[in-house]
Parts: sequence; C-alpha cells; structure tokens
Amino acid sequence: IPESGHKYYLQFSTDDYRTGENAGNCLATVLYPKKKSPSVVSIKCSHTKDQKEMQEEDNRLYQRIRHQTKPITGNNIPDSYGNIDPALEPVWALAVAGSSSIMWEKSTETLGYSLAQVKSVKQWIRKDDFIEFDYTVLLHEIPTQEIISCHMRLTWLPGHPLKVKHFCASENHGMEDGSGAESGSAAGASAEKGANF
Repeated sequence: IPESGHKYYLQFSTDDYRTGENAGNCLATVLYPKKKSPSVVSIKCSHTKDQKEMQEEDNRLYQRIRHQTKPITGNNIPDSYGNIDPALEPVWALAVAGSSSIMWEKSTETLGYSLAQVKSVKQWIRKDDFIEFDYTVLLHEIPTQEIISCHMRLTWLPGHPLKVKHFCASENHGMEDGSGAESGSAAGASAEKGANF
C-alpha cells in the first residue's frame, strides 16, 4: 500500500500443540507499516474444538498446578535430549502460551521467533486464586539464528486473559522493554521481589 506499508492476507489452520489435532481455521490481515510502529493485525478464527472442552482442559491444567504441595521450579525445559518431565508439562504449556505473546509483539516483516527452551521457571505463591510464574525463556530468532533471552512474568486464572510482562535482552539489540498487562503482585515474601520486576 503506497505510503503505508505492506499488507498481507492470510488463511491458516491451528493445531493443538500437545495432540497435534486441528484446533480451528483463521483468516487474518497484517499490515506492516513503513514507519517504525507496531504491526496492525485483524484476525478471526473458527474453532473445531468445543469451547466447553477447551474450558475443561484449562481447568484441568489449572487444578494440576494449584494442587502442588510446594511452589513449582524447574530448569532447562525441554532438556538437551528434548525431553520434558511430565511434572513440568503444565509450566511448559503456560510458557508456550506466554512466550507466544512476546513473539507476536517482537516479530516483524523480516524477523520471526520460536520458543527454544525454558531456562528457568519459579512459581510465586499468591493469596488470591491466580497462579503466577517467573520464567527465563530462550527464543530462536529467524533468520538471524540468534538466541534471545527473555524474562517473563506470567499470571493466569481460567476464564481470564493470560497476563504477561516481559523484557528481552540480546547482544545485538541490547535491553528491550517489554509490554503486556500488569501482572499483579505476588503474596508474602515474593511481593518485594515482584515489585522490582
């Protein structure tokens, strides 16, 4: 589009990342402005999975996390052999969802990203019903092949949007402020550290 930028019309299908089953079809338009401003995205999807079934899956994931007897921590997910400890599958699922919002924001017309690994994850105990995690994730930048480290604070409760705050660092790009919704403060001893995020 003269004076504005490039506009793309996309039609694609989505898959359940765990089962590989088709989860729906989407139509989208993406405008990459000539100026250094964020892309403009319009997207509409039809789901092949039943909404009630999706909510039940969310609730099962949530309950599995909530019923842990101590805060969840982990490192190097997946490990160097590509394996994920079954006990850490819920935090990996949340990392996939949370990092996708970072990748969405950072992607440009010439750069794309994929989640390479969760370097570390720590759960914060809260007094409300939300669950909250601090992650350090590694994103694979394409086509540069650079690995970008991002710190991500993720807060979630089924039926509410996932809240993600982040900042990313790389040798070439320096520190980049992230965005996303406010994450809320962690309870108890973690509140002070959470405030420094």
